[in-house]
Parts: sequence; structure tokens; C-alpha cells
Amino acid sequence: MHPDEVDVDADLVARLLASQHPEWAGLGLCPVESAGTDHALYRLGADMVVRLPRIPSAVVKVAKEGQWLPRLAPALPLPVPQPMAAGEPGAGFPWPWSVYRWLEGETAWSSPPDDAEDAGDRLGRFVAALQGIDPAGGPPPGEHNSFRGEPLAGRDGEVREAVAALAGEIDASSVTAVWEAALEAAAWPAPPRWLHGDLLPSNLLVRDGRLSAVIDFGCLGVGDPACDLMAAWTVLTASGRPRFRELVGADDDAWARGRGWAVSQALIAVPYYRETNPVLAGIGRRTIAEIVADAS
Repeated sequence: MHPDEVDVDADLVARLLASQHPEWAGLGLCPVESAGTDHALYRLGADMVVRLPRIPSAVVKVAKEGQWLPRLAPALPLPVPQPMAAGEPGAGFPWPWSVYRWLEGETAWSSPPDDAEDAGDRLGRFVAALQGIDPAGGPPPGEHNSFRGEPLAGRDGEVREAVAALAGEIDASSVTAVWEAALEAAAWPAPPRWLHGDLLPSNLLVRDGRLSAVIDFGCLGVGDPACDLMAAWTVLTASGRPRFRELVGADDDAWARGRGWAVSQALIAVPYYRETNPVLAGIGRRTIAEIVADAS
């Protein structure tokens, strides 16, 4: 997916475990199919997963998640990844890596929630709880989280290039109008708040038809919380949005910025991942369709 990826395979992971965590070296190890773009995942035994950066820009996320997830988790209404152990460079692998507790479930992309309104309620409560945590010391937008939570104007050039690249495939006038409305919305007027930064259906787990966990906090940071409102269109359908919006308390300006985050993420993802990551490209197309329908 990226030109600067390193090769990761089960033999490498086994050697890392044998040298650094020999207590787990005899457990079963198998790759986990994932639409993630930054990390390789290997299930370890029945209840753990090894997570290794695949690109240089993902390396800083290892320490960030290890530092903040244990602090945030107690205040959140849905389970999130629990760090179990840290790993160091070795066996030919150049970067730190992590072992997490395994969370059961299918992604909301492969197994959507049964009840759209319940999904809006659960996701709204999660986002509201995350925003309510004291942001002191949290990392502001930057390369570590793909600048999620910064003012949308910084994405303008890339969004317009993506609209041009998708000419003939999308309703360009509708998505451009949504994007320009987001740029015109009033800026977030309060101190920054915590945000997940990447609330896509591939980063949500579902069990027994209900949202059950939130994973992949690589884009975690503090900034404009409207970034996480993208979930209203990336994950939810029309019937789930009203409850979600009510719980997060989004006014018209925040809602417009959230829609802007959703449309920008989707527009950029489709041409970039068209060939290398069909899931992310599919999520992008679905998001664009939801936004166009919502705006009509």
C-alpha cells in the first residue's frame, strides 16, 4: 500500500517473541486479515495480538497508544485495545512493537450492526465520553495522527485534487458543496478535546449484532472534536445519525465540519487505495454516497 513499507511475516514475529517474550514463544501465531494501513497484526494464542508498524510514520504511534490507552480506557463505555507488553527492535525488525489483549468481534464493515439507532446510541456515548476526558498533556494534531483535528483548510488542496481524480465517478458538485460548507463553518471555539481520529467501520467491532469495541487508536490526539463526527457518515446510516448527534451535542457548525472530515477522508482514500486496499476504497465510496444522500 505504501512505498516505504517493511516486510513482516510470521517467522519474524516468532523470532521477536522468542528473543524478547519467550513466555509466549510456544503459543500459536497466525496473521490477522485487516484493512489497516499502518500495522501488521498477528494473533498470538487465544487472547493476544502482536501489532507491528509497517511504515516509518507509524512508529511514533506505538508509544502514544501505550501511554494513553490505559489512561483513557476506564472512562470509555466500550472496550478499547489493552496493551500487554512492549517490544524493541530486533531480529532484523527496525522499530518498537506491541502485544495487546485480543478483542473478539467482526468489523462493522464486514458485519454491520443490526440496529442502526442502537449503533448511533453506542457510538454517540463513546464519542461523548472520549471528549469528556481531561485533554491535558494530550498530543495535538500532527504527523503522528495524520493531522486529524486540525482546521480543515489544511486539507483543501488534497481534497480538490481528489475530486478531480474521481471525475465521472462521483457527484462532484454535491461533494464540493459539502466541502465548501465545511470550510465556511465557524471554527471550534473551545479548548481541544480528545478524538479517536479514524472512526471507520473497519475500526469498530461488532458482536451479536451490536457495536462492541473500538480499535486502532493510531490517529488519537486532541484537537477539534468535530473530526470524530465523521462517524455519522462513515459508519452510521440516516436513522442512526439523530441519536448520535444528540449525544455528542453537535451544533450546526460542528456538524458541517464533521461532514467535511468525512467527505475529505473518503475522497482522498478512494483513488489512493483503489488497487491496494479495496476495503478502504469501498468505505470511501459508501461514505460519499451517504453524504450525497444526506445533503440532497
